Formats: sequence, structure tokens, C-alpha cells
Amino acid sequence: MQRWIIHVDMDAFYAAVEQRDDPDLKGRPVIVGGVGRRGVVSTASYEARRYGVHSAMPMTEARRLCPQGVFMPGDHKKYARVAGQIRGILAAFSPLVEPLSLDEAFLDVTGMEWLYPDPAAIAAAIKAKIKRELDLTASAGVAPNKFLAKLASDWRKPDGLVVVRPEEVAAFLRAMPIGRLWGAGEKTAKLLQRIGITTIGQLAGADEALLRRHFGQAADDMRRLARGEDDRPVVPEHDPKSIGNEITFAEDLRSRDEIATCLLALSHKVSRRLRQAGYAGRTVTVKIRFGSFRTITRSRTLGEPTLLGDTIYDTALAIMAGVELTEGVRLLGVTLSNLQVYGSQPSLFAAGDDDKKLKISVAVDRLMDKFGEGAVTRGRLLPPKKEK
Repeated sequence: MQRWIIHVDMDAFYAAVEQRDDPDLKGRPVIVGGVGRRGVVSTASYEARRYGVHSAMPMTEARRLCPQGVFMPGDHKKYARVAGQIRGILAAFSPLVEPLSLDEAFLDVTGMEWLYPDPAAIAAAIKAKIKRELDLTASAGVAPNKFLAKLASDWRKPDGLVVVRPEEVAAFLRAMPIGRLWGAGEKTAKLLQRIGITTIGQLAGADEALLRRHFGQAADDMRRLARGEDDRPVVPEHDPKSIGNEITFAEDLRSRDEIATCLLALSHKVSRRLRQAGYAGRTVTVKIRFGSFRTITRSRTLGEPTLLGDTIYDTALAIMAGVELTEGVRLLGVTLSNLQVYGSQPSLFAAGDDDKKLKISVAVDRLMDKFGEGAVTRGRLLPPKKEK
């Protein structure tokens, strides 16, 4: 039986949701991301992309390229809500849906010919249902595997639909730029270009010994992808490997007291996210990016898993104490990994004083759910009072 995978990718998702919800934004260059001096672009509408604005670009550069743009911080709760509606639509077409992020997912539609005359018809029906019910556009790629489907969905954006049939694979990949190879980061692409490989087609026919000399065992996987071979299954759900939060500062932090306050806020945000997702974890990681953009991570593994903000904070603070501060701190992040589902073994995470702290945290969660994130906060995190 011929295998068919669809990759659905929403077009300029965050910006498109904002344009949908505010008619005054339609047709205008909308740029969503960190609006501060050190923010980066999360999503740019297609009107903004005409000026050269793209995701991951520093916001200062986006403002220079498109001063007439509408710059917005975004509403991630709203985007997550819309993403849930999109996944509900996808689930109506296949039980095998693998979300990659809020705005893209794979579907395995193998064997559904009895419902639709062609896999392309399934992709067209998905796009039409998203447009009809949510007033948003999606691009879709249909192919025999995940790698090809993802390439295809990006080929004719926005509102595209590209089908790659088995007999078309070699022609489809022949002139594809090497930077589009799955997993080929900027460094890998530059190294491939340095040895004369600029397209995926060239990689498919490259000398094995040459590739192994530069890329070791990874060379075999690269060649398989370049030939359009990818046997990875569509996995309906992934357990998260880590849960974290980070923040970039408008001005570099230089005092350990400021850093500690930020770590406290981050630790309790991560703690709340853990409880919402139903996980606890053992390994606390602190990410530090300095003013020079030098970035380091430091980790510590606990004896038992935790989901308590105070425990995460104490560990993060101890980690930070061992980091020498020779320059200002531009970014801080706190992440918990080595996760376990805590609901199945509650006694593991709630003993003695921890039990009381967990009950208090759950009560605070309920207040925040009802009245908003700012309804309850720690005294240390309150802004200083202005002198009269």
C-alpha cells in the first residue's frame, strides 16, 4: 500500500490571526514578536515580508526595514486556543496527527482512498475547512514521507497545495537548495557548499567517501534524505522532554540581586507550566546569555522530581552562584527536564512541607486561571513603589 503523509503549515500564523481579528490590519505589514529594543520577530505577515522582514530577525532591524509596519507583542494564549481548534479539524481527517508546533502538523492518511479519490483531495478538504471555520489559510504538502511533505508545504506559500508523487521525487529534489535538507543547519549547509554541493540533487549523487570524511556517520542519513527516503512514522503525541521559560532584558543585568529576582519569576512560571501539563522533573538547567552573546548552560539533577517553584528557584540560584559574572547578562532561562507524569505517583512529589506548598500552589493556580496571571504574585516580584 502506498504511504501518504500530509504536512499542514499555517501561513504567517500569529500575524494572520491578528489580521483576522482586527479588520483594520488586513493588507498591512503586521510584525509580531518582542517589541522591546532587544526583541526578535516571531512572525511577519506576507505584506511585511516584501520588505525583507522575517522570523528570528532582531526587531530593531525589522523596524529599519519596515518603519510603517504594525508591531505587536502578540497574544500567545489566543494563538494556543486557535491552534487547538486547528488540531480539532485535523483530527477529523486522520487519527494519526503529529503536531510539530502551534502552527504545523503531520497527518498520515495512508489507506483513506475509500473516503477520498486522491490524497490531494484530503489536503484540499483540510485547507477548505480551516478557511471556512477559522478564516485562516494553510499551505499543505502531500508526499510519500514526512521529509518530502514538509518540503512540499513550503514550496508555494501562502495558501499552497503541492503533491509529490513517488515517480516525481527525484525531479522535485534535483534543484532544491541544500539549505532545505531536513536537519541541515547553517554550519552544515555552508560546509556542503564549500565542498561544491549546493543542491539536494547534488548531495544524492555525491561521493560517499567525501561525505563520510566531512560528516562521519551522519553522511548516510543525509544521502538517504537527499534521495527522498524517510521512513519515520507519524507519532500522534510526544511527551515533552523539557518545560522552561526564558526572558531577554531591555538592559543587561549586572547585579546578582536583579538576577535572583528574575530567576524567582522564571522558576515559578516554569512551576506553573509543569502543574498545568501534569509533569514534575529532576534536572534544573539555567541558561545565561551575556551581553557579548556568549551563551552557557549549567544543570543540576535533584534526588527526587519536583514541580515546586521554591525548589526550582533554590536550585537555579545555587547554579547561578557558581557562574562568574564578568559582563552583563542579556538573557536568562530556567528549564526542567527528566520529566515524569506526577499525577500517577502523587506521593513522590508531596511529602510533609512539600505537600502544603503544592496545595498552596494549586490554589494560586486556580486564582490565576480565574482572574489572570497577575492576580497573585510574590512581594519580591512587585515593582518598587514610586516615592511621593
